[in-house]
Amino acid sequence: MMRNLVRALVALVGLFNLAIGLGFLLDPALLGAKFFLSPAGIQGLATIRADFPAFFLTGGAFALYGAWRGLAGPLLYPLVMLATALTGRFISLAVDGVSPTAFPPMAVEAGMIIVLLIGRSALTPRR
Repeated sequence: MMRNLVRALVALVGLFNLAIGLGFLLDPALLGAKFFLSPAGIQGLATIRADFPAFFLTGGAFALYGAWRGLAGPLLYPLVMLATALTGRFISLAVDGVSPTAFPPMAVEAGMIIVLLIGRSALTPRR
């Protein structure tokens, strides 16, 4: 029962990231604006369309794979990616200062990291 709940939560993390990745792929200007990004011309749009889906789609796919198969191993990839992103946000707070918009994405990333850590401990290490 608990294992299935953990798998469902990990799958939600995966689906959330896939949705964000697809948003960046399909409408980089719209989703970029929601993430406080403004592309510089066509190449800026191409960069947002390439780099952000790479991050979110890859992390989401590995989370979904881990949830689907009940495996802990694939969760390492989105875990490291999100931990790196959260570390960058902490560095930004220290270097650039605090803004009220800084904390909501940090809370979401921290929540996903917690879910993935629980998944790593509750799911099968390998098959």
